[in-house]
Amino acid sequence: MRSRRPRTLWIVRHGQSAGNLARDRASAEKLGRIEIAQRDVEVPLSALGEEQSRALGQWFADLPPGQRPQAILTSPYVRATETARIVHEVAGLPADVEIVIDERLREREFGILDRLTHRGIEEFFPDQARARRLVGKFYHRPPGGESWCDVILRLRGALDTLSLHHAEKRVLIVAHQVVVLCLRYLLENLDEARIMAIDAKGDVANCAVTEYAAAARAPAMRLVRYNFVAPLREAGAAVTRAPDANVAPR
Repeated sequence: MRSRRPRTLWIVRHGQSAGNLARDRASAEKLGRIEIAQRDVEVPLSALGEEQSRALGQWFADLPPGQRPQAILTSPYVRATETARIVHEVAGLPADVEIVIDERLREREFGILDRLTHRGIEEFFPDQARARRLVGKFYHRPPGGESWCDVILRLRGALDTLSLHHAEKRVLIVAHQVVVLCLRYLLENLDEARIMAIDAKGDVANCAVTEYAAAARAPAMRLVRYNFVAPLREAGAAVTRAPDANVAPR
């Protein structure tokens, strides 16, 4: 029976971005707002983020040709598309391995809480801070933004596209921390408690690899590794785990 899942699926968070650095500065200075010149969709990689992306690309290049990605899907955000482009180039993937932008892989939208630190949310929107504590991180939807459930809803469609167009292929997805976690929720049939427990253990590292393999005689995919940062360590690239600039606190 022909599988409807990819043969191998790698899900990668983009490299460190300029937004990560801005968030670090705001936290260090105890500011309420994170100052970034660009729209979130336009925030580029930092110099370290480019180095991390090259390290990941080299890891793919070191795989045998028959084990490298056959398709790359990416969030439309610049930090993700830049990561995908660098990986494609350094890995030496052929031209017919296209980088396809899928808007459903975009960062979670935070609405009125966008670019606020924990201090900023408590100061400017204390009602939202209370609401988040009441309903929980998984279900809270800030005005103009998305809950984790909203992200999961759009990702269900993205997984259907994988089944339709990329069955039995080796596929790389480049996206964002919340997308990595929400895809785990879907692929492993988790519930709120289990995915929140995974999230609470720590942030997804920039350019960390989460890998799934098709399971023999089973419709589900098997988790091979999560938050795998050996490609960065082997290349001497620093490992960073800071949330993006528009991500609300834990």
